[in-house]
Amino acid sequence: MNAHLQPTGSAYFIAKETEKAENHTLSVLVDNEPGVLARVIGLFSGRGYNIESLTVSETEHQSHLSRITIVTRGTPHVLEQIKAQLERIVPVHRVVDLTVRAAELGHDRPIEREVALVKVSGQGESRAETLRLADAFHAKVIDATLEHFILEITGKSSKIDQFVAIMKPLGVLEVCRTGIAAMNRGPQGM
Repeated sequence: MNAHLQPTGSAYFIAKETEKAENHTLSVLVDNEPGVLARVIGLFSGRGYNIESLTVSETEHQSHLSRITIVTRGTPHVLEQIKAQLERIVPVHRVVDLTVRAAELGHDRPIEREVALVKVSGQGESRAETLRLADAFHAKVIDATLEHFILEITGKSSKIDQFVAIMKPLGVLEVCRTGIAAMNRGPQGM
């Protein structure tokens, strides 16, 4: 075997060469108990899968269930493996590949949103430009001093990326992003 074809320790090595890697959004319903998130993340790291985005929160308080939303990248074969392995973890109740489900429903992607807090220097002439751009992107000013603004923006990840890039020349001091929250259109639940 050639040196450049040696296994890397990553599951991506076993993918068929003809398959193209793509981003998928997975929704995982789990018991809200200690160690569950660590087991889910351990599955990814132990097999060399990468997580692009991760959010988790208790969504069904009476049942003590949490929803984990994971954006990951892989070939269809690798994504099927990830889903099957997640389903075998004991406190996992359900795994839905929202990207596949959206396609089955006739949509390009599930509805995906992210929230970001962006702290921008706000002194002198740049103050008015910062506020003008924030308004254009429908970002809210949630804190302001004579030296800075903290702006809140909600939208697709691409919108947040664009907003941060436009704000950089004005003096981005700090960015905090939530990760993607997602669900599919239509009357059906997860």
